[in-house]
Amino acid sequence: MSSPETEQLALLASRPAWARVPGYLRLSGPGWLQGAMTLGGGSAITSLTIGAVYGYELLWVQPLAMMIGCIMLFALSHQTLSTGIKPFEAMRKHVSPALAWLWAIAALASSIIWGFSHYPLSAGMLEEIIAVGTGFSLQREAGAARELFLFALAVLVWMLCAYTAWHYGAGGRAVMLFENAIKVLSGMIIVAFAWVVIRASLSGQVDWAAVLAGYIPGRLPDDAAGVTTVMAALGTAVGINMTFVYGYTLLDRGWGRAHRELSRWDIVMGLVIPYILVTGLISIAAAGAFYGSDMSIEGKLSPAQAGAMFADAGMGPITGRLIFALGILGMAVGSLVMHMLCCGAAAGAMFGWENHSTPYRLALLLPTPAVLGVFLWSSMGAYVILPTSAICGLLLPIAYLGWLFLNNNREYLGNDCPTGGKRLVFNTAMVVCIVVVLASVVYSTSVAMGWI
Repeated sequence: MSSPETEQLALLASRPAWARVPGYLRLSGPGWLQGAMTLGGGSAITSLTIGAVYGYELLWVQPLAMMIGCIMLFALSHQTLSTGIKPFEAMRKHVSPALAWLWAIAALASSIIWGFSHYPLSAGMLEEIIAVGTGFSLQREAGAARELFLFALAVLVWMLCAYTAWHYGAGGRAVMLFENAIKVLSGMIIVAFAWVVIRASLSGQVDWAAVLAGYIPGRLPDDAAGVTTVMAALGTAVGINMTFVYGYTLLDRGWGRAHRELSRWDIVMGLVIPYILVTGLISIAAAGAFYGSDMSIEGKLSPAQAGAMFADAGMGPITGRLIFALGILGMAVGSLVMHMLCCGAAAGAMFGWENHSTPYRLALLLPTPAVLGVFLWSSMGAYVILPTSAICGLLLPIAYLGWLFLNNNREYLGNDCPTGGKRLVFNTAMVVCIVVVLASVVYSTSVAMGWI
């Protein structure tokens, strides 16, 4: 923590809230990495489903889900920055060694497994961009030629992600450069989807009164699929790998006690606002183009198919396919880099490797086999999605319980342990979050497993 930065934070803290924004935006960073991680393929497909199948009625679901995750990340940042203790060590020493190890293993496993879906998604979006931009396409070809082409594209994406993560692993200035790159990437993603929505609005496809009404929580869907969509969104806006890597990105940045208020602004600016904007824009575009239409939506909600449907709905190939594909590609690439960083943090924590050491940086490459997802995901997906989602989902509220315990552990936090009314409010909010996430995970898993 540099002295000039500490002085700058003290100066900013004395200003009105609105006057702090430019300074905090310039100093922010780890929250944007969380935004890059959650804005992946899962968020894109969930947003498409919410808009295409339910119109504007469920626009409130994902913002509410993010608010729940945000409260828990506030607690983790307060704990980590107050003590300077790595989250794995805090959980191991003050809660349970078994829970700490399960938390790390689940974060590591989910970051590797979900890469198998993100590399095919990235390759597919890059294929779309090449097809629209150059006219070269093997999309109508079936067989080895197209699979090898997609594999080559996936390898290109992996090279970009590995180069980025490896240099982030060098520490120092590379950390700030990567965070600034993520800010630019997040802005480009927002612009891409805003373009899609503006184009749809100019075509008369967006009912803005219904959009505004959709952000007010109303009735829940009365069908099992709709309830499952809502519950899944509430339970997974902040995934278990996000919860693990966040504390380490705070420490990598060199933040400490003086950065606690900045960390809360950082989460709001880098995670909450981009997430709400991007998921909302995708859902609004899908609702305007697909909801209530005679298009066959069932089985066509992959991003590539949705892009083609946007084009067919009157947006044209540039907006419907190229711009939309650029946005999805940016989401997938940012998420893949964060998967690598999570693997490094989890492996380093479990085996005691120093940050940015050679073993740590090699651990960043653990998701490398996921590039084979272009060949394997369609067959392996059904076998790994349910158990991975179930295990990670059930561990998430357990990890949240650990944070609740740590937030009230004076041996751990000392004088930074919340007291009085602040303690009551924060504990109540955390308990509500735990109950909602636990209920959503149990329900969604039960439906997926065929128990209800």
